[in-house]
Amino acid sequence: MGSRGRRRAAARRNTNALVIGGVAAAAVIGVGVGAYALMGGSDSGSASGTGSAGSSSASDDKPKVKQGPPSATEVRAAAERFLTAWQSGDTAKAAALTDDPSTARAALTGLVKDAHLTDVKLTPGTGKGARVPFHVTSTVAYEEKNGQSDGQSNAAGGGKAGGKLTAPFAYDSSLTAVRRKSDGKVLVGWKASVVYPGLRDGDRLVTGEAGTPPIKALDRAGGELTTAKYPSIGSVLDGLREKYGKTAGGTAGVELRIVRKESKDKNALPDKTLLTLSKGTPGTVHTTLSPRLEAAAEKEVAQQKRAAVVVIRPSTGEILAVANSTPGFNVAFQGSLAPGSTMKIITSSMLLEKNLADVDRKHPCPKYFTYGHWKFHNDNKFEIKNGTFKASFAASCNTAFISQAPKLRNDSLTKQAQQVFGLGLNNWAIGVPSFDGSVPVQSQAQMAASLIGQGGVRMNPLNMASVAATVKNGTFHQPYLVSPDVDHRTLATASRTMSASTVAKLRELMHYTAIAGTAVQPMYGLGSDMGAKTGSAEVDGQEKPNGWFTAYRGDLASAAVVQAGGHGNSSAGPIVRQMLLTGAG
Repeated sequence: MGSRGRRRAAARRNTNALVIGGVAAAAVIGVGVGAYALMGGSDSGSASGTGSAGSSSASDDKPKVKQGPPSATEVRAAAERFLTAWQSGDTAKAAALTDDPSTARAALTGLVKDAHLTDVKLTPGTGKGARVPFHVTSTVAYEEKNGQSDGQSNAAGGGKAGGKLTAPFAYDSSLTAVRRKSDGKVLVGWKASVVYPGLRDGDRLVTGEAGTPPIKALDRAGGELTTAKYPSIGSVLDGLREKYGKTAGGTAGVELRIVRKESKDKNALPDKTLLTLSKGTPGTVHTTLSPRLEAAAEKEVAQQKRAAVVVIRPSTGEILAVANSTPGFNVAFQGSLAPGSTMKIITSSMLLEKNLADVDRKHPCPKYFTYGHWKFHNDNKFEIKNGTFKASFAASCNTAFISQAPKLRNDSLTKQAQQVFGLGLNNWAIGVPSFDGSVPVQSQAQMAASLIGQGGVRMNPLNMASVAATVKNGTFHQPYLVSPDVDHRTLATASRTMSASTVAKLRELMHYTAIAGTAVQPMYGLGSDMGAKTGSAEVDGQEKPNGWFTAYRGDLASAAVVQAGGHGNSSAGPIVRQMLLTGAG
């Protein structure tokens, strides 16, 4: 073995091996993982060498810039270089290995200066395509200020030693390799989520005295609401803390938190606690949630991949339950989805008021109707010959509504949603962030599509449960999770109400749908004081539509959506049925 080979062998004996996608790369022990000995030292990871002068090309042509997706070898090499630099603490080098060095360097530096992460270890997993997952283990080490905290350790294993609060912090993340167009070099495509999943541009990880004291949220019966008991309400609890933490009487502890980018959007995500190093004293916030309904809602959505449900009391607007099968985002309150045919409740109220339809009046339901150069049709291209409007509503006939578009103004549906149902005004104050629906003014085909809950219309289960509640109650009551008596906030109101005749006709339409239309199966056996509407909303690039269902029974109203669930009666319908049954028990 030559001297060069002996040096390489010695280096290997003094290294740790880190494996990415099945390829081992050496790392110097003295600097953590250190710098990877990449195969050949090239960006592509292919072997390289030095030829003799006599074999060199005399061409002065510039080499071609490599294009196309990165190869598996290139992805591994880019990930190795970046993770090595990050783990060794060389944030400048790690940032330079991304496609946005300035932003990346600030984020990686913030992990040390703001989040106080130490002893960072990165364990990559097996990549797929351009994506490489990795596991992060670290220690949060925070030096207390005098009198800042009681130093109480957290349940996750944190402790206090010599005035310093410490706790382990581990999580999984991933990176994606991209090819730079200018020179073909493969880099890490920078996103805030590389640092920690769930981060968005402008968000930060910060350890310190929490700006907002913790809260103890209670249900309407006085029981504590926790994610251990109700796994999907994490975002709700975060929102309650954001809104009421400073006024509920608590004191702040020391926490590692996601601090969101400042935004004036009231629907923006709240800050989120990731780790508690020392506990503060929580204040108390009372909510309107029913423990029995909340438990049932959690159970129902847990059986679906992407489901969300809300239950409201129509006579007051109190929110009795909210649950999401994807806890990371509160689709039930903050989702913005096309509501499909459940929107026909609002459209029907408008057609009834304008005398463009009546319950038992003959109403067209052709196979097709063209408006604004779009050809609309019904599910399976059915038609109803010589049928009534009630029959068209119960069968969810699209063309029965589209055919009325030529008789409407572009803002007719927008005004109806705002003035009667309180939607789309961005003025709800339910106690946590919420999206209040959107029915924009549109024209031509998009306006026609809005009549059946497509086009630019956007809603969530909170909005559609409120629509059903408005029909049941006869007037709009803004939903709320925390009583306005707590903070004297002003709830949203509708500028007008429907006539008693219109309300009665809407109830008849929804009741008939529940006993003889598309909602029969979910509503079977629920009595006479009930009504429902199904919906399915097409989504570009999605094989199955989103399934919707909204209904009322007695003094309960509920709505659910199952994304990519198909027809609403079979996907979202059973969820709502269980809510109505549980609430009556």
